Amino acid sequence: MTGNTRPGGRTARVREAVLQAAGDVLAEHGLAGLDLADVARRAVVGKTTVYRRWGTVAGLVADLLLDMAEQSLPRADTGSLAGDLRANARLVQRTLSDPRQGALFKAVIAAATSDPRTAEALHGFYRTRIREWAPCVDLAAARGEVPAGTDPDEVIRAVSAPLYYRLLASGDPVDEAAADTAATAAVAAARAGAFVR
Repeated sequence: MTGNTRPGGRTARVREAVLQAAGDVLAEHGLAGLDLADVARRAVVGKTTVYRRWGTVAGLVADLLLDMAEQSLPRADTGSLAGDLRANARLVQRTLSDPRQGALFKAVIAAATSDPRTAEALHGFYRTRIREWAPCVDLAAARGEVPAGTDPDEVIRAVSAPLYYRLLASGDPVDEAAADTAATAAVAAARAGAFVR
């Protein structure tokens, strides 16, 4: 069956092993330390398999980000915007404060500043995550919690931006208190009409 992959088949197992190894290398050494031959060795697969499937480091990072977006937990539906945004903020907080995931995101974000293909993949990752969570804002507008015309994408960005700032710029803890504050601030701004298009 040329061109098809079987979920759970050898192709899926190879991809999982290679992406795990790539994430480990990124978390440990950053993009500069990511070498396809080393990833193949760590994943216990042939180098030709890695080179044939991903071709370049940028191609491998792009697939890793796609996989991360696909594997991320689905959107919560708590019945209120405050509850939904708190759930989103806590998910982002847990991800960024995880030793492996936080280091991986730092490496990918740093690489995206100088590598257009990595930047494109990172942007795709965030578009996917925003699309997953944006409906909670639409539901809040339908319930009358926020003004009609509130831009859902901007509300979701407002939740995670302070957490990424802590991770990348200030070095302040990315903890549950910070997550709750980010969610509360985004809810207040949305209710005040700050994100109306």
